[in-house]
Amino acid sequence: MRSSCCAGAREQISLNNIQKQIHITPEIVKPSQDNMITIPGGTFSMGADSQEGFPADGEGPVRQVEIDSFQVSRYAVTNAEFKVFVDATGYVTEAERFGWSYVFHLLASEETRQHTSSRPQDVPWWLVVEGACWSAPEGPDSHIQDRMDHPVVHVSWNDAEAYCQWAEARLLTEAEWEYAARGGLERKTYPWGDLLKPDNKHRCNIWQGKFPVRNSALDGYIGTAPVDAYEPNGYGLHNMSGNVWEWCKDWFSPAYHRQTSARNPVYTRVTGKRSMRGGSYLCHRSYCNRYRVAARSSNTPDSSSGNCGFRIARSLK
Repeated sequence: MRSSCCAGAREQISLNNIQKQIHITPEIVKPSQDNMITIPGGTFSMGADSQEGFPADGEGPVRQVEIDSFQVSRYAVTNAEFKVFVDATGYVTEAERFGWSYVFHLLASEETRQHTSSRPQDVPWWLVVEGACWSAPEGPDSHIQDRMDHPVVHVSWNDAEAYCQWAEARLLTEAEWEYAARGGLERKTYPWGDLLKPDNKHRCNIWQGKFPVRNSALDGYIGTAPVDAYEPNGYGLHNMSGNVWEWCKDWFSPAYHRQTSARNPVYTRVTGKRSMRGGSYLCHRSYCNRYRVAARSSNTPDSSSGNCGFRIARSLK
């Protein structure tokens, strides 16, 4: 059975039929190229077959995959960057359209918890908080003024796609994401090697303590961390493990490794869920050990939560 601390899906909560309309203005303003890193093409061992993995997620079999060169953002898209997009286009996220999003129970204020009764039965640590969205991550009584350099959250896959259209960019494929996350290392567990804390030093933002009731925050953060927190991997990319889940281009399937090409693979068959990579600040070895570079997860493309964001990529002509 698949552990699911990752996030609740909108399908888990009964909703009225809400028509989603995404409108992007024709005026396009590209984000700065300064944060884009060129990843050289090559071949790598993709996937994992270790006992730490989740076979039901389709993490393996390990296979050789060839990737063309591409560009990827050094960091996940920040609150500041997403605000520029919203200000330029008037875009309204799906969390705002639905009127609610998922907030982890320990991050919500006491007042918010008292006024929130709905939560998914199988992941009760997620609160359905009315008014929670990218600019109010824990609900209407919260803000991002002191978190502009943190990754934007409460963005659905559809929201991430809208941002990419505006930015003349795209989401990474799963294969590109894992290739970039490995930072040039071969068959390692994390972007920096096989040890979670080399020299007893925290290298990522994940859960510390007993999930889901106590987070000691020994790594420095109880929620999201700045996008440049911790040391980058060999390609200069920050937070490829932990902090926030990152949406990928692919539809999700446990049969991914058996049904996609060995060269620039991407799963295009519609399955109802989109792939997510990297884990988040809620991942813990005892429950959701998915901050490993080969780990996979998914959610419906209209779902949003306080621990999922994205980074952008561009193809090289």
